[in-house]
Amino acid sequence: MAPPNDPINSILNVMKTHKEDNFFELSNGKLSVKKVPFLFEVPSNVSFSSFSSICQTSSAPLPLFHRAHSTSSKGGFLGFTKDDPSHHLMNSLGKFTDRDFLSIFRFKTWWSTQWVGNSGSDLQMETQWVLLDVPEIKSYVIIIPIIEGKFRSALHPGTNGHVVICAESGSSQVKASSFGAIAYVHVSDNPYTLMKEAYTSLRVYLNTFKLLEEKSVPSLVDKFGWCTWDAFYLTVEPAGVWHGVKEFSQGGVSPRFLIIDDGWQSINFDHQEPHEDAKNLVLGGTQMTARLHRLDEGEKFRKYKGGALLGPNPPLFDPNKPKMLISKAIEIEHAEKARDKAIQSGVTDLSLFETQIEKLNKELDEMFGGDQENSLQPMCKDGEELEFYSEDSGMKAFTRDLRTHFKGLDDIYVWHALCGAWGGVRPGTTHLNSKIIACKLSQGLDGTMDDLAVIKIVEGGIGLVHPDQAGDFYDSMHSYLSEVGITGVKVDVIHTLEYVSEEYGGRVKLAKKYYDGLSKSLAKNFNGSGLISSMQQCNDFFLLGTKQISLGRVGDDFWFQDPNGDPNGVYWLQGVHMIHCAYNSMWMGQIIQPDWDMFQSDHVCAKFHAGSRAICGGPVYVSDSLGGHDFDLLTKLVYPDGTIPKCQYFALPTRDCIFKNPLFDGKTILKIWNFNKYGGVIGAFNCQGAGWDPKEKRIKGYSNCYKPMKGSVHVNDIEWDQLIEASEMGKAEEYVVYLNQAEKLFLTKATSDTIPMSLEPSTFEIFSFVPIKQLSPIAKFAPIGLTNMFNSGGAIQGVQYEEANGDGANYVSAKVEVKGGGSLLAYTNVLPNKCYLNGTEVEFEWSSQDGKLIINLPWIEEDNGISNVNFYFLVH
Repeated sequence: MAPPNDPINSILNVMKTHKEDNFFELSNGKLSVKKVPFLFEVPSNVSFSSFSSICQTSSAPLPLFHRAHSTSSKGGFLGFTKDDPSHHLMNSLGKFTDRDFLSIFRFKTWWSTQWVGNSGSDLQMETQWVLLDVPEIKSYVIIIPIIEGKFRSALHPGTNGHVVICAESGSSQVKASSFGAIAYVHVSDNPYTLMKEAYTSLRVYLNTFKLLEEKSVPSLVDKFGWCTWDAFYLTVEPAGVWHGVKEFSQGGVSPRFLIIDDGWQSINFDHQEPHEDAKNLVLGGTQMTARLHRLDEGEKFRKYKGGALLGPNPPLFDPNKPKMLISKAIEIEHAEKARDKAIQSGVTDLSLFETQIEKLNKELDEMFGGDQENSLQPMCKDGEELEFYSEDSGMKAFTRDLRTHFKGLDDIYVWHALCGAWGGVRPGTTHLNSKIIACKLSQGLDGTMDDLAVIKIVEGGIGLVHPDQAGDFYDSMHSYLSEVGITGVKVDVIHTLEYVSEEYGGRVKLAKKYYDGLSKSLAKNFNGSGLISSMQQCNDFFLLGTKQISLGRVGDDFWFQDPNGDPNGVYWLQGVHMIHCAYNSMWMGQIIQPDWDMFQSDHVCAKFHAGSRAICGGPVYVSDSLGGHDFDLLTKLVYPDGTIPKCQYFALPTRDCIFKNPLFDGKTILKIWNFNKYGGVIGAFNCQGAGWDPKEKRIKGYSNCYKPMKGSVHVNDIEWDQLIEASEMGKAEEYVVYLNQAEKLFLTKATSDTIPMSLEPSTFEIFSFVPIKQLSPIAKFAPIGLTNMFNSGGAIQGVQYEEANGDGANYVSAKVEVKGGGSLLAYTNVLPNKCYLNGTEVEFEWSSQDGKLIINLPWIEEDNGISNVNFYFLVH
C-alpha cells in the first residue's frame, strides 16, 4: 500500500533538492549575476534575498511550487529601507549603462508599450519591467517591480544611469518605510523561458493571480466576431445591431460572437433627472462623465419588443443613419475645439462659436428624431403598427431573436466599465452605496500621454460603489445579464481604481476588493471565463486581478486615424498597434490569452492588420461600419462557419527583435513567431514610421522611417522549445518554406543561410515552415495548408503516414485532414501516383520545378468544412 501524500515533506524535499548558491549576489554596491555585475552603485539600503529564503510556503498547486523552486537559484527579491515612513517612496536600485534593455512602460493610465535603450536613465516613467541583455554569460536578466503588502511599485528613470523604484500605496493614510520583496529579479539563457519562470515564481510567491495555463479561456478565442463600437459609437441600438449581423451573414462570414459595446447602458449626467437616460449621445468622450442609474439595459434596448425584427415587415432602417450621426457629431466636436482654442488665445466674444455649436446640436437632435422609437416594433411600410409577436421585451427578447435568426451566434457580450460606467454609479439611483470620489493621479502618471478619457474622468470624478459591496455590484449586474441571454462582458476602463483609493486603504486593498467581486461574479454568471479585460495594462491588474480572468487586450485601441490630426496617422498608427500587442504578449501572455483587438476590414491598412490577426493566436474580430466590409479579405481569415484557423500559441517577437526598435530605428522589421499543429510560422511586418517621443510625451509619426525595409528570416527564429507539442518539429532535418504573399516555395535547413526579404511600408509576409517527412528512400512530403488563407498551416488538422498495398504494388500514403475550402498546397519531390478526396479519386497538379502539389477542396457544410485527402506514393 502506497504511503499517503505528505505535502510538507514534499515541499521540504524540493527545497533541499534545489538548494544551491544563488546566481545573484549583492556585494560592495554591485548586483551581479554569475559574477557579472549588471547594477552598479547600489545604495547600502537596498537588500537582496533569494527566492527560496522568502518563499518557503505557498498555497499554490504543488506542481507549480515544485517548478518555481526548481529554478529558485535563478531568482530573488530586492528590497529597500528608508528612515521615515511614507505613502510614496523612491529609491535607486543601482545604475547601468552601455547595456541593451527592453522594457514595458505605461504610456497612458491603461495602456503600455515597449521601449528600448542602454542605460537606466533611458527608462520611461511607470516601467512595468525591464529585460537586460547580459552577453557576457549569454543570458538575460529581468527586473520586475511587484506588490508588497499594501504597496505596488514601478520603475522610473534616474540620473546618471540609475534605475529608480517607486513604491506607492495610493493613500496618504497608508505608509511604510521598509520592503523586503518589492521587486523580483530572474536570469535565464532564453528570454522566453525567462518570462515563464519569472512569472511562475511570482505566481507561487504572491498567490494573488493565476497563470494562463491554470485557467480556461472563453470559446470565442477560436472564432470570428463583430464589435459594434466603430459602427455606431454611442448610437448603438437593436435595429442597427441586427442589420450589422445580417450583413456579415449575407457576406458569407457569419459572426460567432457579438460585442455590444458602449452605448447600451442606462446612464445619465448629474444634472439630469435621476432615472432618465441621457439622450442623443454619439461620440466617445461625451459619455465619460455620465454614470449608471440602473444596472440593466438603457431605454433603447429596454423598449425592444420580441419578434420585432423577425417578421416579414421589420421596421425600416437606414444603414447610412449611424454614419450621418457620427459625421454631425464630429462637426460639433470640431466647433467646440475651435471655441476652446479661441478661449486659450484670449478671445472674449464667443457668441459666433456658441451660435454655431447650438445650430449643429439642433441639427443633430433633429436627425435623431423619433427613429429610436420606431426601430423597436414591427411596422407596415405605410407606418401602421403591427401586433407584437411576443409579450417579451428588452434585452432578453432581443438576444433571443438574434439567436433565432442567426443560428451560429454563440456568444453575445456587452461592454461595461470596471466601475459600471465611465463615471461609475450615480449615488441614490440603485440599491448600492455609491459615492462620488474626486480623482487623484499618481506622480508616475506625470510621464504619460495626455488622454481625453483621463481629463473627463478627473473632471467628473467616479461614482464608486463601496468596496464592501463590490461583489453585490457585479453579481447584481451580471446575474441579470446572464438571465437575459448575455454570455460575457467586455470590462473596460479597468485602471481607474488607483485614482480613487485615498480613503479606501490604498490602491492594492481597493483593487483586491473589486477584483475579488468581479472574479466571483465571472465564475458564477459567465461560465468562469466569459470576460474580455481592457484598459488594464498595469501590474496592479495582472498581479491582483487575474485569478479568474483569462482573456485580455494586449494593445491600445485600434485607431483608424490619428486623433491629433496627422493625416499619415491612418498608416503609422497601425504599425504602432502591432508593436504594442507583440511585446506586451511577452508578459501578459503568461497570465491571460492575448487579444489583439478588432480592426475594420475596409480600412486602408486592413490587410496589414489581418496578417497579424491571422497568426496572433487569439480571437479575430472586426468593428466594421454598416456597409463597410471587405469580404474577400475576411474570407482569408475566417471559415464560412465563423471559426478561424488559429495558431496553437500566442505570437511573440523573435529573439533578434527583442532589443530593437521596429517603429523608428529605420532598419528593423518586426518579426513574430507562432506554431501551427504541423509547422511553425513567422510573420514579418514593416511597422516603421512612428513611435513614442519622450520629450513630447506622445506617440507621433516619424515620416523619415516610413519607407521600404530589408531584413531576413530563418527557421531558427521560431522558438520550437517553447511548446512541448512543437519541440520535435524543431529537430527536423529539412523544412519547406512557403511565403503566403509572394506565393513562393523552397527548401531550407537549420544550417542554411537566412532568407532575405524586402517589405514596403505597412506591408507584410507570412512564412510557413513545415518539417519534411521522408516517406520512402526517394519520396519526401510536407503538408503546407490552404493558400487562400493568411495562416495557411492553420488549416491542417491532422496528418498520418501509412503503408498500403494495392494493384500488386506497395504504396506509402500521406493522409491529410484539412479544414476549409480552397487550394490545398503540399510539397513533394516526386509525382504522387494517386490522390483521393473524401474517398473519391481526384485530379491534382504537381510541379517538378518546385515540388508544389495542389488540389482544390470544397467547403462541405455537413462535415464542418473538413476534408480528408490521401496522396499515394509508389515504393520502389
